[in-house]
Amino acid sequence: MTRLILASTSPRRAELLKQIGVNFVQCAVDIDESPHPGEIAAQTALRLARGKAEAGRVLAVNAQPILAADTLVSINSEALGKPCDREEGLSMLRRLSGQQHEVYTAVALIHAGEMQAFLSVSHVSFRPLLEDEILAYWDSGEPLDKAGSYAIQGRAAAFITRIEGSYSGIMGLPLFETAELLRHAGIPIWETGIA
Repeated sequence: MTRLILASTSPRRAELLKQIGVNFVQCAVDIDESPHPGEIAAQTALRLARGKAEAGRVLAVNAQPILAADTLVSINSEALGKPCDREEGLSMLRRLSGQQHEVYTAVALIHAGEMQAFLSVSHVSFRPLLEDEILAYWDSGEPLDKAGSYAIQGRAAAFITRIEGSYSGIMGLPLFETAELLRHAGIPIWETGIA
C-alpha cells in the first residue's frame, strides 16, 4: 500500500502516528497561519488543517493519502497560536495561569481526491503559576513552537490540574479522530515495519 504523507514536521505528531502503527512519511508544508478577522479558534484550526493537507497534495506521488493537523489554544474566545517571541510567550503563560482554556485540534485527510476533517475539543485547567515558574519554563525552550506556549507532554504537565477531552489532541494529533478518518479511508493502522 502507498504510504501516507504526514504534512507536518512535528516530532509529536510523528510519535503519535507511530503509536497507532501507521506507515507514513513526513513532509514539510508552508502555509500562512494568520487567523482571519472574525474567525473563531475552531474555524481557524479546521481551515489551517485543510490548508496544510492541500499544500501536501503537491508532494504526493501516485495519489498518496495526505494527513494534516493544526492545534490552537483558546482562552476567553481568543485564539493563542505559537508565540512569536519571548514577550508573547510569557504573556500567554500569564493568561493561562489559574484558568481553564480550550484546545482545538483539527485533523484533515485527503484520500482518493476527497477531503474529510474532524475537530477535537479539549478543556485544560492550569493551577496558578508563580512568575518565577513562568520565566523558568520559558527559558527551558519548550514553549517556543507550541500553541499556547506550552507542551502538555513536557514540563508544563506540572501546571495542569485537569483535562477533559483528548490528551493526544492536546499534544497535536487526536488519535481517535485520526484513526476514524484513516479507517473510513481504508488506510491501515497497527502495521509493523514503520519508517
